[in-house]
Amino acid sequence: MCRLALKTSSTPFSPYEVLEAMEAMQEGYDGSGLGLLLRGVQFADFNYEKENQVILSGIAHTEAALSRLNGYMETRGFVQKYDHEFKVHPELIEARDRHKYIVRVFKKPVGMDEAALEEHLMQTRLFLRRDGEEHGGDLTVFSFWSDVVMIKEVGWPLEIGDALSLSDNRITARVVMAQGRQNTNYGINLYACHPFFIQGISTMTNGENTAFIPIKEWLEGKNIPGYTGYQSDSEVFTHILHYVTRKLKLPLQAYKHVITPLKNEELDVHPQGEFLKGLRTACRRLIIDGPNAVIGTLPDESCMLVMDAKKLRPATVGGKPGTWAIASEMCGVQALVPDRDPALDFQPMREHTIIIPPDRKELLIWTQFDPFTLPQAA
Repeated sequence: MCRLALKTSSTPFSPYEVLEAMEAMQEGYDGSGLGLLLRGVQFADFNYEKENQVILSGIAHTEAALSRLNGYMETRGFVQKYDHEFKVHPELIEARDRHKYIVRVFKKPVGMDEAALEEHLMQTRLFLRRDGEEHGGDLTVFSFWSDVVMIKEVGWPLEIGDALSLSDNRITARVVMAQGRQNTNYGINLYACHPFFIQGISTMTNGENTAFIPIKEWLEGKNIPGYTGYQSDSEVFTHILHYVTRKLKLPLQAYKHVITPLKNEELDVHPQGEFLKGLRTACRRLIIDGPNAVIGTLPDESCMLVMDAKKLRPATVGGKPGTWAIASEMCGVQALVPDRDPALDFQPMREHTIIIPPDRKELLIWTQFDPFTLPQAA
């Protein structure tokens, strides 16, 4: 088992708050990796403009890798506007091949519509990842997108936060996701640390995806750029969410119907039963076999939590208008939003999707037995 924590707030906050909350759940991870996603990012020493700029996150392990990165970004038409310099304490970092932690802001290339730009950003990230792999793993790239910073490192969450001085408030965000990894199936690899990311969509998972191989093979067979890598069996959850919302153009609620569809007798009495039966048939290879708890965020800062039918990986959500938290354990929610009413905390069951909308005014508890709005036919 791993441990997960998410905080979303209308007021930007330090990611170190989430790392401190991870300490309350420290028996659930083993120091084999930490992943952080920050969305709604602000820099203390730079006026970041989401409408005009994008952020690249990763690690250059050598000077040669950094030099290649610089040259490639220039040839792709990205003009650098800001280079965040972490105040690094290398003695606190287990790995010794970290030449530079990269959080760089680039001006968006001109002359592209939104769809073309999003494809350009993803293809750039994929190229840089392949380039690093072809050079012995000397360059690691986690995300390239508007308004998102990703940090991944091997070690204990709070120690990594101290090593990178994340408590200094030089980077804050409105959404922070964190996973403390317990290495169960794969070697220690930075790409295996949750959260995972594709075109603004990110998820992290506590559990074991025993249906990983058929799901991976189905996704790879679609020949959709970005459905690749798979250093963790949980990465497919991110790509399924991307497929449902970006390729099928269905609302967030449909995600649950794809990964854990209702039974025939339940769909027989569902107001959208015929559509959902068709969706289940079309996406039957994407049905998961848990146990899993999946936490995710979308580009508009929506946050969500879903469980599988086995319900063997716990998760709790709680908070108040303006600030909400999701965590693997109740003590994690308590650490993130101590001034909430704990009597209103909610632990979802197998049919629920928990949605925290971008306005963060209230918590939405949706069930698979409820209808949802389908896209209008063209």
